[in-house]
Amino acid sequence: MAEKILVVRYRFIGDMILTVPFLRNLRNNFPDAQIDMLVAPNSYEVISECPYVNNFIIFDTKNKHRYETSGNKKKSFFSYVKELKENKYSRAYVLKRSLSSALLCFLAKIPYRIGFDTEGRGLLLSKRVKYDTQKHESRCFLDVLRAEGKKVDDGHLENWVSDDLLSKIDNLLSENDISKEEKKVVVHATATNPKKLWSSDNFAHLIKMLDERNIRIIHVGAPSDRAAYEEIYKKTGELKKKPLNLCGKLTLRESLALIKRADLIVGNDSGNLHMASSVGTKVVGIYGAMPVSKWGALGEGNKLLTSNVPCAPCNKRGKCTHNLECLSAITPQMVMSAIEEILKI
Repeated sequence: MAEKILVVRYRFIGDMILTVPFLRNLRNNFPDAQIDMLVAPNSYEVISECPYVNNFIIFDTKNKHRYETSGNKKKSFFSYVKELKENKYSRAYVLKRSLSSALLCFLAKIPYRIGFDTEGRGLLLSKRVKYDTQKHESRCFLDVLRAEGKKVDDGHLENWVSDDLLSKIDNLLSENDISKEEKKVVVHATATNPKKLWSSDNFAHLIKMLDERNIRIIHVGAPSDRAAYEEIYKKTGELKKKPLNLCGKLTLRESLALIKRADLIVGNDSGNLHMASSVGTKVVGIYGAMPVSKWGALGEGNKLLTSNVPCAPCNKRGKCTHNLECLSAITPQMVMSAIEEILKI
């Protein structure tokens, strides 16, 4: 009888993408198993075509992060305990580091539970794995398999975008007078955490430089992100070619396809940079509070910009008393030089 395995890693787009190397290696080690994954609403869609997962279980509880809205009636934590218990999983990989995620699998009576020994939850796990705060998050996930003596590969990222979806994006670009021959750069100026935000003045300066080089500028994101770009364009003055603001106009999968069609993405530390890495689009990332060694966009040829201020990276701990100097020390000229190097312009 095939083994039934549960993987627990809900919340955030970037986290979803960084689990793919783990999922691939899990499948390689358990080729005949049923592998299900407990995921958050919406964010899981970025890997919804992943061939290594049999079923996605949407973890949509009353205690939710404000960016996870499904529109469906919320369920209680204990309703998921009941559902997981009924599924009779033989093992659970608890990649989320919270106490509640380990408690969920413990109460669901999954016999074998392996995960990181964090937040005092070790007693709820059958096998504890040390969490390395200095190692890239995707590599930490692979440590869970290594702790069992499983073989793992090089940990490369991957993602899947259908030809139909790419054709839809090609048509969209054509309808907006953006040709295949033109250089296309996705500029991502938003982030969920204020400590990750490069200033709107800097983005305005960068956009003017891109426009002067005849580079087509595109934005993707949530409907609430549109206002941020409108504020930026109040500072740029008239541009030669109007940027294409698609915030709130595309699904997450469509945004992924658009990023794949771009030559490069530039912007704040966010899930969008991981999206780009997963489909092979080059990245110029602007990093301040969070360490690149832990959260940087993976992939050869990417340019991940940081500053040498002594307080960085701070991992977003406490109130910033240095006026986000870690970000302001990164100038538009530095970012543009990185873009020029990648695009060879």
